[in-house]
Amino acid sequence: MNLTLKKTALAAVAATTLLSLAACGGESASAGGSGSTDGGEVTFLIDALNSFKTNSSAWSSFEGNVYRNVFDKLVYVDNDGKVSPWIAESWENNADYTKFTLHLKTGVTFSDGEKLDAAAVAKNLTFWAQGDSTKGIAPVGLFPKTFKSATAVDDATVQVDFSAPTLGFIQTLGYGGTILYAPKTLEGSATDQADLSKEIGSGPYTVKSWKVNDNVVLVKRKDYNWGAAATGNTGPAHLDEITFKVSTDPSVRVAAVQSGQAQIAYNPTPQQISTVKAAGFNVYTPVYLGFSYGWVLNTSVFPLNSTAVRQALQHAIDRDEIIKTVYTPDWKPAISFFNNSVPGVTDVSADFQYDQAQAAALLAKDGWVKDSDGVLAKDGKELELTLYASPYVVATKQVDQLISNQLAKLGIKTKIVAYDVVTYNQKLIGAKDLQIQEQSRSIGDASTAASVFTSADKGEDWFHLGTSDATIAKLRPEIIGATDPDARDKALAELQKYVIDQGYYIPIYQIVQRPLVTSPKLKDIVEDSTTFVGFNNATLSE
Repeated sequence: MNLTLKKTALAAVAATTLLSLAACGGESASAGGSGSTDGGEVTFLIDALNSFKTNSSAWSSFEGNVYRNVFDKLVYVDNDGKVSPWIAESWENNADYTKFTLHLKTGVTFSDGEKLDAAAVAKNLTFWAQGDSTKGIAPVGLFPKTFKSATAVDDATVQVDFSAPTLGFIQTLGYGGTILYAPKTLEGSATDQADLSKEIGSGPYTVKSWKVNDNVVLVKRKDYNWGAAATGNTGPAHLDEITFKVSTDPSVRVAAVQSGQAQIAYNPTPQQISTVKAAGFNVYTPVYLGFSYGWVLNTSVFPLNSTAVRQALQHAIDRDEIIKTVYTPDWKPAISFFNNSVPGVTDVSADFQYDQAQAAALLAKDGWVKDSDGVLAKDGKELELTLYASPYVVATKQVDQLISNQLAKLGIKTKIVAYDVVTYNQKLIGAKDLQIQEQSRSIGDASTAASVFTSADKGEDWFHLGTSDATIAKLRPEIIGATDPDARDKALAELQKYVIDQGYYIPIYQIVQRPLVTSPKLKDIVEDSTTFVGFNNATLSE
């Protein structure tokens, strides 16, 4: 199957795309017939399809859309944080949230015929929590570290025990990484587990074919009948086939949808969004359940080891100008380090309002003076920052360029580096010496913030504080170990204000990480809290 898309001028893209997609369902737009609710083939043009390693965050933006349709989860969480049943029909917990009992749907099977029963769920829970060190497979990064054990009580009941209160456990089951693998998959080697064709799920689609960083073809599973009711369809999917095809140029992706050669395209540019909306195409700009788009600052390196510099940066960025210049009204300014859809978010935007005079005063008080080149300097060192534009979020290079202009007014020098997805992952993921990490992360539960801000209990230590910050050290157990939702939210509110006041995290806007443009013929796609696209209820008509 030849699915190559070539980079061409927009005027010619329809012809080239027609030739390149004919082999994978070029007639998909009419495959189901006029007004049909069953049948049809859809082509989804996407930026990349690189890594399918289990428990890996490397697939979080692109490959997650494939996983969303091949695997099920225990619960469904929508992008407002509302939890509803899926494979787990119901659940209960003890008073201090250290013991949960999950009651599972019966009759569920993986695509190889193996039962998705309590034993399989217990094995998955343990795998998410612990990974497999013998195979070099890490745990799911945001799964609760308080996990103690998961036990199959009977075929349809799982008991999950934690070493300390874990109030957010159920919400965490809707996170992108907590997908249910067949035990046969988990028993495979690390290489096998990274081979999509060997990753067996229980979802509404199965993998027909796969070529790394080129395409994935999924076909409907006809006996599927245990979908999440919240998606609008608990039975088999309506569409027969989904082809995910890599196309790195957003102009090619969008033009292919406009010409009818594809039905859905990832990451249209903000400039394209207004045009395609006016032409009657559907545009989705979901804000997912997670952190706002912003900068995570490394407090251990110059010049961000200065509180005054970090605080100045909070006030030096004009977020309204960014949205008006780079984006559309679908994007909103940040109100915290969380998006406003996260249960527990607090509006602390007043603490990081744009105020260049305040930023300049903070820097002057800290001893920064402009040198002969007009750049702020202190102790013989210039105030210079390196920004690495995220390839996972649309238009970040343009955002960085605009912020660079804003900072230049204060005398702050910036260098902008932009890599493609593969190079970005190779060079930057896990790097310890970056000044700034441009952050975009979905979460299972708001308690995640307390887990990643320090190194305590193998936390990710985003700000390179270790466990030295006394305030975060105090709030962390109050949030993670809370047994009262109101008390937890109070501590979360304090954490949000404190982190912003210290300039550890610089929120910029509420993240629309996965915008889409679709044909008006494609209806009822569903985006959950991760904003990955579910096709189980989607239909295609003429």
